[in-house]
This record gives sequence, C-alpha cells and structure tokens, in this order.
Amino acid sequence: MHIAVIGGTGLIGSQVVRDLDAAGHRAVPHSQSTGVDVITGEGLDAALVGADVVVNLTNSPTFDDASPAFFRTSMDNLVTAARKASVGHFVVLSIVGVDQVPELDYYRAKTLQEDILKAGPVPYSIVRATQFMEFVDAVLSWTADDETVRLPRTRLQPVAAADVATTVAEIASGAPLQHTLDLAGPEAYPLDELGRITLRAKGDGRSVTTDDTAGMFAAVDGDVLTPKSGARIAPTRYTDWLAQRS
Repeated sequence: MHIAVIGGTGLIGSQVVRDLDAAGHRAVPHSQSTGVDVITGEGLDAALVGADVVVNLTNSPTFDDASPAFFRTSMDNLVTAARKASVGHFVVLSIVGVDQVPELDYYRAKTLQEDILKAGPVPYSIVRATQFMEFVDAVLSWTADDETVRLPRTRLQPVAAADVATTVAEIASGAPLQHTLDLAGPEAYPLDELGRITLRAKGDGRSVTTDDTAGMFAAVDGDVLTPKSGARIAPTRYTDWLAQRS
C-alpha cells in the first residue's frame, strides 16, 4: 500500500514510517521540512497523489486557545485533499478521554479534529493513546523548581511511543475502523507517584509534593484519562522503559 504519513518526521511519525516500510508498504513521510504545509495547504495535493491511506500525525505548535484554529484549518485542508485524491482511509492519532476534559483548550481542539474527520467523506480510523512515556519529563518540568516537583493525583496510564507507532501502523494498513480504538500502557499511576518513580530512577534528589492544583492535569477529574474496557493494552511497562534509559 502507498501510505502518506503527514507529520512523518516526528517522534511517532518517523517510527510509523519505519514500521510500515518493514511490513512491505510504501510509507512516505511528509512535513514542513519536505514542503508540505497543512495550514496553507502547500504541497498537500501532490503529497496525496496515488495514496491509498493518509495518516495525520501533525500537532498544534501550542496547547492554548490557538490550538482549535490549527486543527480546524489543517483538517479541513487534509480532508479536502484526501477526497480529491480518492484516498480510501484516513487515520488520526488522538488522546484517550479527550472529549471528557473540556476545561483544557488543547483537548477541546483534539476533539474538534476527531469530529471533523468523522463528519467527512473519507472512511476513517481514530487511535486514541494515553500520555506517552517520553513526555513524562516535560510534565514534571511544568511545576518544578530546584528542590520540589508539585504534581496532582490525576491517574495516568502511560504508553511507550514505539507501542503507539506499532498500533498506528497496524491500523493504517488495515480496513477503516469507522470508530475509535483506545490504546494504553499496562499500568496506571497517580501522577504524583509517577513523578516519584521517575525521579528515583534518574537519581534526581528532588522531592514530589502532592498538589491537586498544580499543572495542566489538575483540571482532570478522577481516571478520565485512563482507558475503559475494550482498550488495547500495549506491552511496555513504564519501569522497564525507564530502566532502559538509565
């Protein structure tokens, strides 16, 4: 199959391209660096010529109230180009529980992205993943100083980017789901405990203070960001993933 991977040079996209190529498909990465701009539409029509599938892994440059405009414009352009090219399958990567956190601008924006895809003319699949293990350090940095990291007790079930890429590649090479697949790592943790595990593994002497008002995830109630029954559970455990990077 000829699969156009938009955002194909990033953390997930580069691994999706690798996995698809290894499976015998022709996966072509596209991004601004290759002359494809999802906001202006430059290069999109040419990128999708002959494509059986398009995988959209682009992301908003910000997580604030500018993000809905990014996803609306990029999806309108991509759906239009996919229809013109007679693409048979459109895959988007989203977030588990994304439609349950309207308090977060970025999550509202990702929900909008899903809604545009569902309402469009191209058969689709949506893969919703939990938070990537690779992003835990960034989450800790939002509320950290030289001595303390403040974190809420929000439950997360982190997943390795490699496992996300494997699943996206599998879905992209199959028939359109016409629905959403949830994907999560094998273990859930309160975010404050996840922070303690991470700091210990890195030999970081800072302490974690539980603060349910700290950071972006303070807006999330309960276990909204963990998967419900029927989700696919990826194999990589967070502690094993950490150990490989120590």
